[in-house]
This record gives sequence, C-alpha cells and structure tokens, in this order.
Amino acid sequence: MAQPSPNGHGPQSSKVRLGGMALRNGLLVHGPEHWAVAVRTDEGDVVVGSGPKLRFQGRLSQMPGVRGVARLIEAFAVVPMARRAVPQARLPFEDPRVIGTMAGASLLSALVRRTVPPGLRRETAVSVLGAAPAAVALTRSELAAYHGAEHKVIAAHEHDADPRTVPKEHPRCGSTLVVPMTITGIAGNVTARSLLRVGGPLVGPAVALAAAAISVEMFVWSERHGDAPLARAFRWPGIEIQRVVATREPTEPQLNVAESAMREILRLETP
Repeated sequence: MAQPSPNGHGPQSSKVRLGGMALRNGLLVHGPEHWAVAVRTDEGDVVVGSGPKLRFQGRLSQMPGVRGVARLIEAFAVVPMARRAVPQARLPFEDPRVIGTMAGASLLSALVRRTVPPGLRRETAVSVLGAAPAAVALTRSELAAYHGAEHKVIAAHEHDADPRTVPKEHPRCGSTLVVPMTITGIAGNVTARSLLRVGGPLVGPAVALAAAAISVEMFVWSERHGDAPLARAFRWPGIEIQRVVATREPTEPQLNVAESAMREILRLETP
C-alpha cells in the first residue's frame, strides 16, 4: 500500500498526494478528500466506485506521533466504504487459505505466549507468525500484480510518466513500515512484558499503536531527507520486500483497471 505523507508534503508536493491498496481483482486508491475503486468482475467488466473519505480534523490530528496513526486509520476506513459501493471488490484477505493462516497463526501465537518464557525469542516468534497471513495473501499472483499496478499508476501520476515505463516498486509503499514496526514492536513487547513485567490484554495493542506511531514518524523523516544515506537505508528493506515478494509486473488488463481507478480519483481531487 502506497501511503500519502502524513503532513501532505514531500518531493512531489505540487501533485495531489495519493495512496492505495491492491485488491485481489483491482485497486483502491485514495487522496486527501476522496477514495476511488476499480475492479474487474468475473464477467470481465470494469466497475468503478468512489466517495468522500473519513477525515480527522483539528490540531491534535497533526501532532507528531498522532498524525501518522490518524492517516493510517483514514486510509483503512475507506475499505468498508469501497466494499459497500462496489460489492464485486475482493479484499486481500478474502481467501480461504489466508483465513486459515490467520486462524492458525492466532492459535500458535497464543501457544507461544503460554509456553515460551518472556523475552526476545518469544516476541520474535509472535511477530513472524503475525506476518504469515500477509505472506500467504501475496502468494496469489493477482494481488501482487495489482500491487505492482498500484505503484506504477501512482508513480506515473507523480512524475508525469507512462505507468508502463516506471518501476513496480514505490518508496512510499506501506512495506517500508514492515521492518521498523516489527523491530519497534518486538523491542516494546520485550520492554513491557520482560523488563517492566507489565501484563494484561492491553499491552499488545498499546505496543502495536506505539510502534506504528514511531515507524510512521521515521517514514516521514526519511521522505523529508530524500537521498540522505540514513533515509535510503530506512527505505531499502521495504523496496526489497516489494521487489522479491510483494509485487509483480501487472498485465495490460490489470494496468487498465488501475488506470480506471486513477482517472476517477483525479476527477474528484483535481480542482
């Protein structure tokens, strides 16, 4: 998922900032105020839908540590809206294999928490299990191809290029957050559960929220500092995840679906 910058600024600030989510049969893309979705149905038709976004307003939503989480919530809140508008849309986790993996990973995580002593080994195992459903989802070539199509049409918009000529990897993809969120999440859980001896069902969600906030602020810093060595190092794991497993080159029909979503979002977001 390519993410809009939490503060709305960046290298291509003269352009409408867009983010997106690959679907199993299309693309969901969102801008500052609206979202648009385009999917190819089982009959081969392209169906397009759109609508306004949920927005967090006010000074609090712009504060560091809050703004990134607020933008992530806004991005994910459009998913049920798009599904209601276009029922033919198939979400990434609407797959029996993925649902089974989620159930299995949840059970194994609970077992690990009960049987493995608190510490780095336990938290690393739980983090790996938590990533399993996404890994299984991306083994479906259609989802990975639409993920590549998402990056291509957004990059083409940002650089006034043909999407067929730009890379399938994008530096603002949510995969850039995977490694920092994993590391900060493990560190936070080890600190809370092992060092501070804090327990209870709220520890995990609290640590996950803090890890997301910290990681998004790191993301913002890396975008502002462009080609600085540390910024490039921060983005590198995410680019490699995209290159190796998370994206594939889309077919022409898949790219056409992504372009339909882009035309709709730009119609709504361009004055």
